[in-house]
Amino acid sequence: MNLFEVYKLWNIEPVRGLDTTLWDKDGVEYTDLYGGHAVISTGHCHPHYVKMLSDQLGRLGFYSNAVQNSLQSDLAERLCRISGYSDYKLFLCNSGAEANENALKVASFHTGKPKVLAFRKAFHGRTSGAVAATDNPKIQAPFNATSNIVFAPLNDLEAVDNELSKGGFAAVIIEGIQGVAGIYEPGQDFINGLRSLCDKHGCLLILDEIQSGYGRTGKFFAHQHYGIQADIVTMAKGMGNGFPIGGVLISPSIKASFGMLGTTFGGNHLACTAALAVLDIIESEHLIENAAKIGKYFESAFKGHHTLKEYRGKGLMIGLELKDEYVGLRDRLLFEKHFFTGAAGAQVIRLLPSLTISQDTAESFVNAWNELTSKSL
Repeated sequence: MNLFEVYKLWNIEPVRGLDTTLWDKDGVEYTDLYGGHAVISTGHCHPHYVKMLSDQLGRLGFYSNAVQNSLQSDLAERLCRISGYSDYKLFLCNSGAEANENALKVASFHTGKPKVLAFRKAFHGRTSGAVAATDNPKIQAPFNATSNIVFAPLNDLEAVDNELSKGGFAAVIIEGIQGVAGIYEPGQDFINGLRSLCDKHGCLLILDEIQSGYGRTGKFFAHQHYGIQADIVTMAKGMGNGFPIGGVLISPSIKASFGMLGTTFGGNHLACTAALAVLDIIESEHLIENAAKIGKYFESAFKGHHTLKEYRGKGLMIGLELKDEYVGLRDRLLFEKHFFTGAAGAQVIRLLPSLTISQDTAESFVNAWNELTSKSL
């Protein structure tokens, strides 16, 4: 039997990692500035993370949500406090797509309305409702087609107001920063206006912080740079540092009922332990502050660089849009200099490193970039 071939794969197999370093099966060393799509938030194989998971696995790996699990309560208390959403409730699941799926469902339950407004170039996941709210018809099967999703341009308040005025909207869903699209931010006036429009039209504001959350931008959530509060916040990726976990923060104004949501594996003992270990490391090593500091270094090094059309992003969520003559640089960074990076199409290199990245590692990447681009490509 062979695998169902849906991934385009590099011919590289990492087998060991430590912080921002990876080694492949042949012993070749790489620097990881992508973290497996922003998943590795506290570095590969952090000793505290490894110990906590190992100890928990020696006690109990899993039991269902039909019994008490105090790890869930511990995680909810700590996450809500650290994130600044102290009076919200937490629903735990297994992935970002599941988090968005449940957020959309909660909004529709709460308002009694069926429609959702999302934004062009959005990416919210690949499950049925999440992919319907993702502006990419190539990954939507006919089964996913629905008239309940409407798309508007990012940063166009008039278009949003026009759509919401038609009625029937349960929610607006927006990424803290659009990641897959190429690192595009909502403007300050836009996000403030969006909050007001949701209140005006009686719908909920859902902030998808799956990629942009967990300290990546120098705030716990990216939308906190704008001083607003969402009704529902979704998260995943960096939450478990590689262990599958997702979460939904839900306003106290939204009431739960038994059976409203459910999951078999969500919030299991190992997932909660991984998430608690991540919060331990984020707090004890001041990683949100480090993300802000190293992000400022990258911005100073790359903004206005002769290779770039534009530098975008905040903290350690960075999009480097290449000039046409430098397309192909990502491959050279990987195969010649051994730096893992991400992409959004051929033109944009994405940097999403662990929040533990050091100044020396950041400087080594900038130096490698400059060495490659000082010569003819």
